[in-house]
Amino acid sequence: MIEHKVTSQITLKRKRILIVDDVPKNIDLLKNILSEQYHVQVAKGGKLALEIVNRSLPDIILLDIMMPDMNGFEVCEQLKSNPKTQDIPVIFLTAVTDPQHEQRGFDVGCVDFITKPITPLTTLARVSTHLKLAEENLRNKQIIDDRTRELDEALESAIGMLGAVSQLNDTDTGVHMWRMADYCAALARAIGWDEAKVELLKLAAPMHDTGKVGIPHSILKSPHKLTDDEWVIMRQHTVIGHEILIRGEAPLFKLAAEVALGHHERWDGQGYPSKLKGAEIPQSARIVALADVFDALTMQRPYKRSWTIEESFEHIQQAAGTQFDPDLVHVFLSIEDELRCIKEKWDAVE
Repeated sequence: MIEHKVTSQITLKRKRILIVDDVPKNIDLLKNILSEQYHVQVAKGGKLALEIVNRSLPDIILLDIMMPDMNGFEVCEQLKSNPKTQDIPVIFLTAVTDPQHEQRGFDVGCVDFITKPITPLTTLARVSTHLKLAEENLRNKQIIDDRTRELDEALESAIGMLGAVSQLNDTDTGVHMWRMADYCAALARAIGWDEAKVELLKLAAPMHDTGKVGIPHSILKSPHKLTDDEWVIMRQHTVIGHEILIRGEAPLFKLAAEVALGHHERWDGQGYPSKLKGAEIPQSARIVALADVFDALTMQRPYKRSWTIEESFEHIQQAAGTQFDPDLVHVFLSIEDELRCIKEKWDAVE
């Protein structure tokens, strides 16, 4: 029992409370109430409080509203706008009790109010309650983060397996799939896509050849040049892939379906399956088409040597305006250093 009490007191001492008030007697009163159980820090103004928080995060903040340099609402708004400090519970100290005042406090992110004159029991009870709630929220957030990470890993594995199915009868490797996805992400980022969409494309790109699962082995592994009839069948992999992936309701699979259908379209309208031209081709498919060819050129295959990056760039430059979107080609060539880093990273894996 004694050991449990000591442990509890040590745990409480570790909790850091920041008191922010410009009135010395209020600070002294709160310190007397709280210092026996908690580690107490003090700031006599809003700006100083933000400096202290930036140096050392408290577990909870007791914040006066009416202060001369920055009022409590302004301080709380800054705390809640910063990802580093947004989860710190803020309890306002106030002598004003009108509903509009309270509403504004909750709007800027406070969790509670302690009304002046301050009393020990109310202060201790509310501080203890919100520290426990903050701990529970932190645990829940960690659980959600862990589950999200597990789901992301499972999704990435599923995408890898789906991509691998499309390569069962092909000579490509899994490394090609993810390296090409990295090239896609680099190009999308360079042309201004937001990061969420970049990450979506990075996951969608490896599924671009999903439809090859529906192409006969004899065609995919044909040792000779394909006949016209065989090419008709081969080109159907874009449509088959789209039909498979469009069944998914998630934005990821909608984007993957778009890429699967359009990654063999050409800027000059001579591609397949729909002979789309120029901007008619979804930008996602244009990005994947360029990244896929670049990676294929720089890969060693049983029937070809790997091209150098310089040789591959020259080929891509020559195909700008015919096979590829010329604006994308310009940006792609401008991020050469990043593309080299991606290639070196995956070459080390392979």
